[in-house]
Amino acid sequence: MIALGCDQGGFELKQEVIKYLQENQIAYKDYGSYDTSSVDYPIYARKVAHAILDGEAEKGILICGTGIGISIAANKIKGIRAALCSDCFSAQATREHNDANILCMGGRVVGPGLAVKIVDTFLHTEFSNAERHMRRIRLIEEE
Repeated sequence: MIALGCDQGGFELKQEVIKYLQENQIAYKDYGSYDTSSVDYPIYARKVAHAILDGEAEKGILICGTGIGISIAANKIKGIRAALCSDCFSAQATREHNDANILCMGGRVVGPGLAVKIVDTFLHTEFSNAERHMRRIRLIEEE
């Protein structure tokens, strides 16, 4: 299951991601926000992060205007590795090398066509399990 969250700047792009998930029969839960009213993105970053940590979701997707704020908020939570991606190569690399569990995007940065390709890449790329990457993840999680 994929946990979704956004603020007002990411709402429209989240709707495109939902269409992709539905068309591909990928289970998801939408943790909000549910319209373009101004909200505080850390609330949704926490909801999606805790869904992953609590085992309700395997991965998450967070979207705000730039993707920056919501990725910072998510990465404050121990056990979360949220990656801001604006291209498919980064989405692939962060799954293979960092075992990222949350994809972050900017609704005002990435268009819907590219966003869907980034989501597809993120969701269908496995972690490499290479020792050097596992070692680096352990180092990240130490602090």
